Amino acid sequence: MGAGAAGLCAYTFYRSVLAFLFLLPVAFLYPVYKKKDLKKERIRRLTLQFKEGIMVLASFLSAGYSLENSLSLSVKELEGLYGKTGMITEEFSYMEAGVRMNRPVELLLADMGRRSGIQDVDQFAQVFAAAKRSGGELTDIISQTAGIIRDKIQVQEEIHTLTAARVFEQKIMNGIPFGIILYIDFTSPGFFHVMYETWLGRIFMTACLGIYVGAVFLAKKILDIPL
Repeated sequence: MGAGAAGLCAYTFYRSVLAFLFLLPVAFLYPVYKKKDLKKERIRRLTLQFKEGIMVLASFLSAGYSLENSLSLSVKELEGLYGKTGMITEEFSYMEAGVRMNRPVELLLADMGRRSGIQDVDQFAQVFAAAKRSGGELTDIISQTAGIIRDKIQVQEEIHTLTAARVFEQKIMNGIPFGIILYIDFTSPGFFHVMYETWLGRIFMTACLGIYVGAVFLAKKILDIPL
């Protein structure tokens, strides 16, 4: 995809193979750029699954099951929702195995929060640990905390839904300059020759490319709302 973008930019702005070879090393930075988006989306999916996981766990605890049995039943419930290879299913299976080996649940939750980078998981682990130390109504505290986290995640999803249309519009707008240039070049051959055959034209197109790249990053920064 990075090489394709480099080829499109080289053809649209320069009509030069040398320009493509010059832009090609930049294309290898695309996986680094894309990795951030994939990581963000993976964290969002895991957060949604975690919301369902703690709600299922809270329901079994409220029904009077022990923590070990609640985790075991939660794993089976999550397998039906997300499959055995689901992210939250694997995390709950790991916690279930850890509890059977007499490892504290709060430490297992804290470890999950550290590895996933999800703040809600770490906060839930802290509340769980505080509830155990205080000797209070563990089930009620967990249920109340799960409800608060659920409401917070629902608000985050509403924000994500509202911005999804704008993100899609931004992707369309990113492709419009290429479409305009290629359309004019196809319908009026030779219209842009002066831009590709003179030094002044190349400098102008380079400036246009810089402005375009800056606009793309600026639009992405505006729409990248931290949740």
